[in-house]
Amino acid sequence: MAKIKPFRAIRPADAFSADVAALPYDVYDRKEAREYALAHPLSFLNIDRPETQFEPDHDIYADDVYEKASEMIREFLSKKIFVQDDESAFYLYELTMNGRSQTGLVACSGVDDYMNGTIRRHENTRADKEADRIRHVDRTGMQTGPIFLAYRAIEEVSALIGAVKEEACDFDFTSEDGIRHRGWMIADPDRIAFLQEAFDGKTLYIADGHHRAASAVKAALMRRDRHPGWDGSEEFNYFLSVLFPDNELMIMDYNRIVTDLAGLSAEEFLAGLEKVCTVTAKDEIVRPAAKGQFGMFVGGRHYLCTFRDEYLSDDPVKGLDVSILQDHVLGPILKIGDPKVDERILFMGGIRGLEALTGRAGKEGGVSFAMYPTSIGELFRVADASMLMPPKSTWFEPKLRSGLFLHDIGQ
Repeated sequence: MAKIKPFRAIRPADAFSADVAALPYDVYDRKEAREYALAHPLSFLNIDRPETQFEPDHDIYADDVYEKASEMIREFLSKKIFVQDDESAFYLYELTMNGRSQTGLVACSGVDDYMNGTIRRHENTRADKEADRIRHVDRTGMQTGPIFLAYRAIEEVSALIGAVKEEACDFDFTSEDGIRHRGWMIADPDRIAFLQEAFDGKTLYIADGHHRAASAVKAALMRRDRHPGWDGSEEFNYFLSVLFPDNELMIMDYNRIVTDLAGLSAEEFLAGLEKVCTVTAKDEIVRPAAKGQFGMFVGGRHYLCTFRDEYLSDDPVKGLDVSILQDHVLGPILKIGDPKVDERILFMGGIRGLEALTGRAGKEGGVSFAMYPTSIGELFRVADASMLMPPKSTWFEPKLRSGLFLHDIGQ
């Protein structure tokens, strides 16, 4: 059963929400993070990426880097940039992009639910990426980046969320990228009890934030080792999350570029591809309209490609468009063996647009593939089967901001 609990959030004071809210720490490289942090001193990126407070050649994994993150959180609290709520509550977090809104329930989810599969995942994680966040959480005593969870929509929960959103919100701002962010506090005991009961017995799915989730869980297990008398009620047994109903989520395409044709001419590549797909030349950029299709740009021309029936599959993973492309095109024809490590393949989120995709392919002299987005139903099927998606299968927009809600798990 999914167990969610309210918590005493540490949040930006009203006047600082827009300045503090930051994109996830891992969307920036080191140079970009430093430049942005220096130009935005109140941005939570300064805390999420504390190496930005040191010289560019400073060891980003040095102890004093994580100590700096802890110091900055305490400084923000002492200056009343951050304040902590007096009572435990749930919260709503609404994001509106291009006129389309999605509203999540901000809550703490159980470490044990993650470990027993009530909270299901669809990606592997890398130990090196986990280690950084484990140290960040452990040293600051805070979970600072919410894990993006999805659930199958619950009518009664949607009705309550709609009622809360009729009330005055606690913050309302539009970020630099044009996305509107609003938040509400749910402190009424009856509403809290209703929401906890509504999610009891339900399954949750990690949509985005697999590394943050794994890190939060491992940081909790470290604390359990230090406190052999733990009983499950401690804050470190829960991690910061935002739960969204599946019918409000949008997964964008996650596209591929291969920088060369593995020694083939464009004509030879197309001849091989036609064994797997029907290939139709087009006069303009192709955006696929249905599952089983992809757009392609190679040799200066655009194409619409449709997988032949014999290459389709009912298997939750093998039936994904990104899997079919990898298994029957990228691997055997273009010699992309392991897309996680092969430097010849590049991935581009759909938020960048198809023009950027074809422009990069033309510049590289390779081929680009514009994919039809993986659906949330496909993600659920893979997770329910305890299987893993290929890398770069889903791109969620809009991105949750860090710094709007912090969960204090204790030093």
